[in-house]
This record gives sequence, structure tokens and C-alpha cells, in this order.
Amino acid sequence: MKKDTIFGWIRIIAGLFIFAFGVHLTIFANIGLAPWDCLGMGLSYHTPLNYGLSMTLIAVTVLGIDLLLKEKIGYGTIIDALLTGNFVQLFNSINPLPLNNNRWLGIGIMLVGFVFMALGMAVYMKSEQCCGPRDALLVGLGKRMQKIPIGIVEVFLWAVVLLV
Repeated sequence: MKKDTIFGWIRIIAGLFIFAFGVHLTIFANIGLAPWDCLGMGLSYHTPLNYGLSMTLIAVTVLGIDLLLKEKIGYGTIIDALLTGNFVQLFNSINPLPLNNNRWLGIGIMLVGFVFMALGMAVYMKSEQCCGPRDALLVGLGKRMQKIPIGIVEVFLWAVVLLV
């Protein structure tokens, strides 16, 4: 294996770890969940799986759909599918703070979470090893619905995820 590949994988893992901390903060903010997190939490509430395993199962399923759609899959896509939900679960499990019940504090925590998510994405994307499985799904759907703006396709995808 090339040194660049190993360094790229380390960058991917570091970026996903930072991103996962941001996701943890958005969940800990306790003022609402993003659609994919809502699906993962719902699955964890109604099965023996925890959030991390639920998100991994969802990501691997989406990865399968990406392959069926013949979307480009890279090392980053696979590593993302296997690690991100479990990293978030790690942060959720070791969080020593009580549940947040303050709306304004929650807004602040969520905004800080967004900063960590953006930072993690920047580190992850620098490796140039493809996008995550959910993003690949969005791209695949966008290619098949060319007459519909990609933003509308994304809202439609989120709506389906929330309904599930």
C-alpha cells in the first residue's frame, strides 16, 4: 500500500471523528434531529441496536443502493459507512453531561456542532476518496431526476427518510 493511501485513510478517519463529535453535539443540543439521525434514533428505540449500529446498518444499506445506482464508491465512502455512526455512539456514550433542557443553550450547542461538522468534512474531503454513502445516494438520485433541482431532490430524500 502506498504511503499516500495510508495517510489518506488516517485523514478520512480523523475527519470522520471530528464530524462525529459535531453530530453528537447536534443530538446533545436536544432541540431536534436531522432526518438521518432521526431514522437512526428511531431504529435504536425500536430494536436492540444502539444508535451507532443503527446508523452503520443504514449506511451499509445506502451503500448497497449506491452500488445498484452505479455511483462511484471510494475508500472514504466505505470507511464513512462503517465508522461515523459508531464514533457518534462513542461520544454519546461517554458524554458526562446531563440532558440539555435549555432551548437557548441547545441552539448554541447545535451551532458549535455545525462548526465541528464543517471542520470534519473539510478534513475528510481533503483526502479526495469520494463522498459518504448518503451523499452518493443524493448524487445518484439527482442524476436520475435531472429536471428537478438538486435541492428539491434532497428535500424529497429527507422527507422519505423521516417518513421511514
